[in-house]
Amino acid sequence: MGEVLIGGTAALLLCVFLSPKFIAFMHDRQFGQHIREEGPAGHHAKAGTPTMGGVIIMLAISVPFLILTNGDWRAIGVFGTMLACAAIGFADDWVKIVKRRSLGLRGRTKLIGTVLISVALWWVATEQAGLSTTVRLRFVDASVDLGIFFPVLIYLVIAGSANAVNLTDGLDGLAAGCAGIVMLAYIGITYITTGSADLALLSACVVGACVGFLWYNAFPATIFMGDTGSLGLGGAIGAMAVMTNTEFLLILLGGIFVIEALSVMIQVFWFRTFRKRVFLMAPIHHHFEILGWSETKIILRFWIIAVVCAAIGFTLYQASIS
Repeated sequence: MGEVLIGGTAALLLCVFLSPKFIAFMHDRQFGQHIREEGPAGHHAKAGTPTMGGVIIMLAISVPFLILTNGDWRAIGVFGTMLACAAIGFADDWVKIVKRRSLGLRGRTKLIGTVLISVALWWVATEQAGLSTTVRLRFVDASVDLGIFFPVLIYLVIAGSANAVNLTDGLDGLAAGCAGIVMLAYIGITYITTGSADLALLSACVVGACVGFLWYNAFPATIFMGDTGSLGLGGAIGAMAVMTNTEFLLILLGGIFVIEALSVMIQVFWFRTFRKRVFLMAPIHHHFEILGWSETKIILRFWIIAVVCAAIGFTLYQASIS
């Protein structure tokens, strides 16, 4: 438990003390956020805020983890997935900054990258970590052997998690806070039940980095995490679900991310089918912005929902192993 606390604390302190220099570095080079024209009017004032703060998050996680890790393949798989997803996000952020527009990498490029990451995670999980292809359906207390379809599930979990966190990253501190809450639940899941101190260590490093980053990312944000951070954190959450056999339970543990992603899917489907919108704007946090809710009100209430979902998910996990 000592290494878990040390790793989390170190990640937090690294984020707190390194972020000011990174913010100044980005300011000097005018590497700022570009805001979509169709976004909420209040967001246009945020244009130019330094982005790519995910670089600091990944660094803050990596240093204590690499120093304290025992080399557990499950943790290495999660760590590698996180960095690989963050690399895709970094390339996406870089294209946005260089071209000075809100669009980044092509969808096909991201798809290929995610497929390769998922295949690599499948290999580590089955060949190195010794995980089976059987998944637990903890809602109904049943198991299913996916066999050759296990890599498909891994892809869906990684792609879904990474993109859901990315969609949630639309308000100051929303994605970082929610990701920290989900990974806090995974500290309990990994430390208490899986027997992997390394997975608990990595979870703690992610939580610490998210909390440290919130010091500067909370409203009003002086830096954004960018796709580097959101895809990296989403990849870490998805890979953690794979390595702890909680792929389906993640729907509840990360309920706030599911809600955000579903709001976009519903909006797109409904508009293409009926040429009408269900929400004033998607993802759903923008819907409440347009209704007139303050940004802090939305963030705090979404954090509360994230806590409730993670707590229920953790309780259900505990009940399924008792």
